[in-house]
Amino acid sequence: MNDAENQGSGANPGPPNDGYHRGGSDDLSTPPQVTGLAKEERNWALAAHLSSLSSFIGIPGFVGPLVIWLVKKDEMPFASAQAKEALNFQISLFIYAVICFALILTVIGAVIGFPGIIALGLIEIIFTIIASIQAGEGKSYRYPMTFRLID
Repeated sequence: MNDAENQGSGANPGPPNDGYHRGGSDDLSTPPQVTGLAKEERNWALAAHLSSLSSFIGIPGFVGPLVIWLVKKDEMPFASAQAKEALNFQISLFIYAVICFALILTVIGAVIGFPGIIALGLIEIIFTIIASIQAGEGKSYRYPMTFRLID
């Protein structure tokens, strides 16, 4: 049966065989939909997450998200929400770091404290990268293990 006969018979010929899968939820041939957020707002949200990595160069990690939240809270709701999320994550990491340093001062706790500090650094890098990617795509991200102190 050729294409003309398929159209006339009401039969579904199926997807074209051009090498791309076009249907279903596992469609990998097209990029994910980006929300209607303006690129500028997504960029500010991305910056809020990435700026927290300044802790690795000696600037407290909460400074960047705090500044972005204070400057953009009235004009960009998505960027503001993501900056608050990054700020809460940085405050939580600080609390965990204080606990790890306190454990280092004890003999037995040092066995937990030093690896805890290393783990916190890795957690900060990994989750900040994930959050930055999500924010760049216009998707909200909530960090795990976070005390939501600023709401």
